Amino acid sequence: MQFIDRAEIEVEGGKGGDGIVAFRREKYVPAGGPSGGNGGKGGSVYLQAAQNLQTLLDFRYSHYFKADGGRRGGTNNCTGAAGKDNIIQVPCGSVIYDLETEEILGDLTIDKQIICIARGGKGGFGNKHFLSNQNRSPEHALPGLEGEHRFLRLELKLLAEVGIIGLPNAGKSTLISSLSAARPKIADYPFTTLTPNLGVVRKTTGDGTVFADIPGLIEGAHEGIGLGYEFLRHIERTSLLLHLIDITADDPLKNYQIIQDELKAYGKGISDRFQIIALNKADACDQNNIDAITKKMNKLTNAPIFNISAVTKAGTKELLHTIWNYLELENSKEKSSTSFL
Repeated sequence: MQFIDRAEIEVEGGKGGDGIVAFRREKYVPAGGPSGGNGGKGGSVYLQAAQNLQTLLDFRYSHYFKADGGRRGGTNNCTGAAGKDNIIQVPCGSVIYDLETEEILGDLTIDKQIICIARGGKGGFGNKHFLSNQNRSPEHALPGLEGEHRFLRLELKLLAEVGIIGLPNAGKSTLISSLSAARPKIADYPFTTLTPNLGVVRKTTGDGTVFADIPGLIEGAHEGIGLGYEFLRHIERTSLLLHLIDITADDPLKNYQIIQDELKAYGKGISDRFQIIALNKADACDQNNIDAITKKMNKLTNAPIFNISAVTKAGTKELLHTIWNYLELENSKEKSSTSFL
């Protein structure tokens, strides 16, 4: 399945039904009078989050969505039927923007969460509506109103608690495949991963946490170089960042700083997110070298630092233990603040 995380669509609510002009003409009714009914309301366009969707691929081929129009009014003061709503399903994590104003219209994060993004037009009044003491035989009705018409941009931001970041070949895909059931493409060359990978990492209790492998981060990503800028939005929702560094690289400390600079340049508070540093490929490095790099890294950051091997899983148990503790602490804070409110 192709991963698409941005799409532009056009939506339009249904037109309201027209009101009609009609008069009662029954044989045994001495006083007739106006009986034209109102038109039905036009259908509205809704976006609804669906947990089973993971991409905006469907919107690459379908760009225009319109709800049904309302039916015209009937005789005997009958109101026309309302138009059928058009409910469009999108993945959980979709953010809806108005293309013209850049206003955020909605952020769908929960399964079955729904939002109306183009209301249907009101039905027109039939001549019965205009009956009054001054006008006993109104001979005019109103047409239905047009529905709302909007151009939208949809952006998908993955819902993951842990975002794995790092330069290409740091071992992000290997780590997520080692910790979860995800099976991303892995090879020993840069940019193997071209789309974010999600994996559910299980605790001993059976509970799962979603990890996201964010690909393509390189120096200059915030300026559009490489793929990183396209995928940085996917770590905006994460609770913590797991920064993976290849300890066998020529300059691991420089690689660390490159990613930190890119996070700061991107903004939106990502650089302030809690981070855990994992020095990967420890199985392929001399212990003295590992100790020296760890010591230097401790001078650069106050973040917890772990020496791991994604291939052999060495050190991953301690790493996950720290991640679980942090997430549990954050969840308990969130629950206590919610109960207080």
